[in-house]
Amino acid sequence: MDENNAQIQSQGSVCSDSNGEDTYKNDGEPLCAADRRICLIGNLASDTKLHSVAESFGVPVVTSVNGFEYVFDDSCCTYYIIDSFEGDIYNALSKSRQTILGPTALQQLAAKEKKELPDNTRPLFNIAMRGVVVCFTGFRNKDELTKLVPLIHHMGGSIRRDMTAKVTHLIANSCGGDKYQYASTFKVPVMNLQWVVDSWDHRCDLDFSSSVDSFVSKYKLKPFHGAKVCFLGFPEEEKSHMTEVLEANGGLITSVDDPNCTHVVVDETSVVERPDVNARAFVVKAEWFWTSVQKEYSLDEKEYLFDDYIEHAIATPGVRRDSRTGTPSSASRRKRKRIHETLQSLVQQTQSPALHKRRSSVSDAGLLSVSGSFLDCTVSPVSTTPGRRHSIKNDKGLLDKAESEETPQITSARHQVFLELVQTESNYVEILSIIVKLFKQYLEEMLDEDPLLNFTELNLIFGKLPPIHETHLKMLDELRWTKAHWNEERSIGDIIIKYSTELQRAYPPFINYFEEMKEVLTKCDQSKPRFHAFLKAMQTRPECGRQSLQELMIRPVQRLGSISLLLNDLLKHTPKPNPDHAALEQAMAALREVMTHINEDKRKTEGQVTLFNIFNDIDNCPPDIVSSHRNYITKVEVTQLGSSDGLSSKGSNLVLFLFSDQLEVCKKKSKAFNSMKSPSASVSSFQMAGKPVVKPYKHVKMMALNTIKRVIDIKETEDCQKVFSLVCRGSDDMKEKLFSFAMSDDDVDKVDFLKTLTRTMANNVCSADADKFMAYLEPQQLDIDTSDLSTNTLTKAFKFAKTRLKVGRTFSFNKSTPSKLKRAVSSMMSPFGSSTNLTPASQLANMRLASYSNINELGNNTENSNDPPPVAPMSVQPTRKVKSTSLNVNTFKRL
Repeated sequence: MDENNAQIQSQGSVCSDSNGEDTYKNDGEPLCAADRRICLIGNLASDTKLHSVAESFGVPVVTSVNGFEYVFDDSCCTYYIIDSFEGDIYNALSKSRQTILGPTALQQLAAKEKKELPDNTRPLFNIAMRGVVVCFTGFRNKDELTKLVPLIHHMGGSIRRDMTAKVTHLIANSCGGDKYQYASTFKVPVMNLQWVVDSWDHRCDLDFSSSVDSFVSKYKLKPFHGAKVCFLGFPEEEKSHMTEVLEANGGLITSVDDPNCTHVVVDETSVVERPDVNARAFVVKAEWFWTSVQKEYSLDEKEYLFDDYIEHAIATPGVRRDSRTGTPSSASRRKRKRIHETLQSLVQQTQSPALHKRRSSVSDAGLLSVSGSFLDCTVSPVSTTPGRRHSIKNDKGLLDKAESEETPQITSARHQVFLELVQTESNYVEILSIIVKLFKQYLEEMLDEDPLLNFTELNLIFGKLPPIHETHLKMLDELRWTKAHWNEERSIGDIIIKYSTELQRAYPPFINYFEEMKEVLTKCDQSKPRFHAFLKAMQTRPECGRQSLQELMIRPVQRLGSISLLLNDLLKHTPKPNPDHAALEQAMAALREVMTHINEDKRKTEGQVTLFNIFNDIDNCPPDIVSSHRNYITKVEVTQLGSSDGLSSKGSNLVLFLFSDQLEVCKKKSKAFNSMKSPSASVSSFQMAGKPVVKPYKHVKMMALNTIKRVIDIKETEDCQKVFSLVCRGSDDMKEKLFSFAMSDDDVDKVDFLKTLTRTMANNVCSADADKFMAYLEPQQLDIDTSDLSTNTLTKAFKFAKTRLKVGRTFSFNKSTPSKLKRAVSSMMSPFGSSTNLTPASQLANMRLASYSNINELGNNTENSNDPPPVAPMSVQPTRKVKSTSLNVNTFKRL
């Protein structure tokens, strides 16, 4: 290093004037600063690509081993291109304050539209941090800064001592302090040390920028970095969950007696006294913890201090005292005065401050008296809705807020029930207002910044609530007017009747999609940590009565029933001569009509949602399965017996979806064995972002119910369990097909399913007799054996059934066909036979009579046959020649 400096000094004596005056060109003119050249040093001199890049600037390009010969050449400004910012050559050039560039910076500058060499005097290896202005906080070891500062400069960044509007990033070693709070207030990213180190590791990457959001997000300082936190008063399960969240966000769990404890987070509902901790530790509410997680900053603890600790800090000598006088500081006095003023305002009204403006005051949780239902809570003798002036102007005059808050004298039992109606309605509107203002509006305002939910999720959760809120606000205004001008002749029923139409319009959209709303809310809560933290923080707010958003959102489902009960009670205490008696009866009838309409609309909506869910669950499902005239009935999981053309191979796992006019047959995919039983509970149409939809079923065939001619119930035996068959007419001809199935769904009763199927078939053809579609056979009549069929274990993929008769796509009868099978099947071809009640023996005779025209053959078969008779009645086929009974197609084969 000394030799290099000596070499530079010796060369400088040749180029410098002895008197130290400015150097001139040969013609006597001063040197022009615009005269520049690029010098490629060392191995870079042989890099032809870099040489071309240097020439693109339109200045002379020279090469050198070390560049020392140009150090004191003032004829032009020299840019030294060095591949390493360390070593003797770099140190010597840097010490002599030469303009040094890295090869990366040269290429990046050449790629700009306006190719200009920089005027900076600091060495510049790349421009990965160009435009980045950094400020530091929380560093006690200056050696760390000594390493970081040059790296930032080498990447084109700059550094400021204080936080100003120009600072783009704060690099912190701990969470807290004025600079940190400034950054959190003005949304300045707070970074850790590794951000600079890893940025320098990418110094040779031409396309790298350390300020892109994807890279910055990896190195943001976690909100509890360096904090040692103790949780006090929480249930064990909640404490365990909070500990996991704390550690995931950079904090460490500790005990309350740890002298290095920085924060004590308390559950103010169970902790009533300030814990004994070191004087430097902050004692804060749980809202501070969860809101910090949500905002990804450690928030100012002074805004979330535990109430008893605030009073203790103000009253205790030695705490927050002025260092010069030893007396409580003026800031403490102002704090105490502000708390007193806040308490006075809380006595007069209940506030719902915005999330970002929290008061450091005594908790107003005690103002809420929560009983079995949140609707029964009493905020005050009267409650005001946040953000709304409860006054009403109509033909009865103007009622101002002060007048509405007067507590009336109870004059009768009817009056008392009415006051209960007003109070519960007031509390209900308060809940709706909290949901709208504290949750919905706050989340909507974040859409332009760093939203917790996207627009679709917000609409699915809160979109159906505002009409309900507005309707009940108007109802509450009229109820309060009636309360302020009460007499026994006042009509409450007319108010309900007046708004019944609006209630009928407002409630169905919310109730119809309530389950979907809950599903979306649960998924977002589980998959979005910041949204989960937001919900937890809101739950700690006294305005919410410590109830979760899920619990608050169920109130609209309960409210109409609650009003109906109160109206019924009011009617009991209203004499018949009172004009309101008839009005109350009409109001109850109108309310019942509203609830009936809601239930009917919900039933229709659920049916349509179910159809959409089924459609979304089936791969290659025909789109016309979703139809306004089609209803979903039930489904059953089966295993196919035999190999019938048009469905699937034997042993296949199928699912039959029964609709009001169709039977959808689909194959169950091997990866979907554990799918949900009910289509309405299957994969929802709402999918979380980034997660692909996995469809558990594959479409096989959709059969119209009018093509199913007969349902065969196979008698249960030891070797034949839960088996049934369907006789269907082919779509391309009039030939019948036989499909046999063994039910693999243990939760579905075979008899109930078959009755449902035949009843649906009868309804589809407008027939009152469902039994004529049912037939009963012994297993040996179709030679079916399912003894080795694993119906109880879906994970074994259902072994192939031992079906000794292979049923083809269609079947025919000839001399080789067993007579008993001909008799059984021929009697099933038409369900529209005689419906006369016959004995089993006479029905069996008619079965054979319908299949044979030769009476002698029938008699011989009857006398010699050892076949057991059918176990249940069957409908009778009239004797006639039917072409379908002599089909010439595939013959039954032995397996």
